[in-house]
Amino acid sequence: QVQLVESGGGLVQAGDSLRLSCAASGRDFSTDAMGWFRQAPGKEREFVAAINRHGVTTYYGEAVKGRFTIVRGSGSNTVALVMNSLKPEDTAVYYCAVGVSTLILRTTGRAKYWGQGTQVAVSS
Repeated sequence: QVQLVESGGGLVQAGDSLRLSCAASGRDFSTDAMGWFRQAPGKEREFVAAINRHGVTTYYGEAVKGRFTIVRGSGSNTVALVMNSLKPEDTAVYYCAVGVSTLILRTTGRAKYWGQGTQVAVSS
């Protein structure tokens, strides 16, 4: 059974940093892209970042570019999101996703698997 488990969310102040982690299990993910999405209350799910199967090529949503970094573990089944200079508008539930490619993840939001989400709250 495939599982994606996120961790690392919490309540921080504006300007702080936070690291989210996602551990995937249940199959081989070495040929999959991985990514992060977020959804704030009353808003649609938003693409945050994606990384290719080699862990080399990365993409970011405009709202987080320059502040967030996505990294993939050497075993290909973990992905992290390092979030710096957090803003109140970054408050959302963050979801880990596994997809066919970074292109599909970032342009369609379609994923093969989703995590259960971890809450990030940034106070001003």
